Amino acid sequence: MVFDDEMRKTIRRNKLLGLWAAEKLGLAGADAKAYSDGLAMDALDPERNDVFSKIRKDFEKAGLVESREHFLDVLNKIVLEAEDPARSTGGSIDAAAVSIKKKLTSR
Repeated sequence: MVFDDEMRKTIRRNKLLGLWAAEKLGLAGADAKAYSDGLAMDALDPERNDVFSKIRKDFEKAGLVESREHFLDVLNKIVLEAEDPARSTGGSIDAAAVSIKKKLTSR
């Protein structure tokens, strides 16, 4: 499976957003990685690609309140990181893409 630049950015954005949300939800380690990987995979499925609604629902279930403004600020920073991987201190998009490809081909 070949990912174009826009898909790579979306996968990376979802992964970074998932890591931020996981921290807010109190997830760490393998649980945080699984949560963010799940959101990254959602970028590939048009029926599950509304990660913002998923995060909002997860926050509501956990009793977390994030203002729309703060969420948009975080999203803007993450979009910039997704467009320029050198800005991020996290893992690489290529590693995320390989992981996603493995999961998709093992289905």
